[in-house]
Amino acid sequence: MTELWIALGVLGGVGVLVLLTAFICFRMAFYVTNRSKVDGEEFSLPPGKEYVPHHDQMQAWHNEVSAIPYRTLTVRSFDGLTLYGKYYEYAPGAPIELMFHGYRGSAQRDLCGGVQRCFALGRSALIVDQRACGKSGGNVIGFGILESKDCPVWVDCILREIDPDARIILTGISMGASTVVMAAAQPLPPNVVGVLADCGYTSAREIIKTVIRGMKLPADLLYPFVRLGARLFGHFDPDETSPFEAAKQSRLPIIFFHGEADDFVPCHMSQSVYDACITAKKLVTVPGAGHGLGYVLDPDGYLKALAEFSKHMGC
Repeated sequence: MTELWIALGVLGGVGVLVLLTAFICFRMAFYVTNRSKVDGEEFSLPPGKEYVPHHDQMQAWHNEVSAIPYRTLTVRSFDGLTLYGKYYEYAPGAPIELMFHGYRGSAQRDLCGGVQRCFALGRSALIVDQRACGKSGGNVIGFGILESKDCPVWVDCILREIDPDARIILTGISMGASTVVMAAAQPLPPNVVGVLADCGYTSAREIIKTVIRGMKLPADLLYPFVRLGARLFGHFDPDETSPFEAAKQSRLPIIFFHGEADDFVPCHMSQSVYDACITAKKLVTVPGAGHGLGYVLDPDGYLKALAEFSKHMGC
């Protein structure tokens, strides 16, 4: 009997340790704190030495966008969160880019330069704060798994609130890129005509493991705890789907961009998703560009590639 109690105690201790490790991983990877301090209107320049040389340009973009009239839109997510977006109209009837920002970012920080890029191409822009970011509700980031399910809700909002005949391009950067590629495999109305994916990853699993390795920790050992934490405390499975698998199913034309010097999301990830893509596609890599800096370093080349690819989207 004593041996049984000892065994049960050991098993209980192991169980507690597993749950504690999973909870810590969940908090580090998926949970957003201090939501009450975020009003969605503040602008902060992205940290990191690769961004510092471009802070003046980013600040200038922000100042320019701040002077453009916009319309605030809100939607209710599939699981009841209130999500916020800003609509910048280039002209009535112009194609609309529905734009999603990156991990722990915000529309205000990550997408202000995208508004000018849209206008340069004769497109309107709806930039949205993803769940748990900016002004939108929630505390759990879903690495595109949850966010891709929000995308059709925003598409419906455009057709209902802006233009029932709108031509819509799903656009995203970093996690936002993976969000829109996964969304492209879902049932969408014919108004959605294409996808722009900038510096996205192959799967939540692979980018999380890449980050863990960058921390000099054992990725194969820790990832099961990360996944368990997401399932127990975030109520989603990061292995449910992936951009790589979605690209095999999407019928929408997709243009991929990636900086060749990206040391956060490796450039080969966009190459892999591009290779898996079964529809009209184009991959543009930008020499010397870090994470999310392709348009900053080569705006003319970026715009030229988009203009040329527009024929596949019919806009």
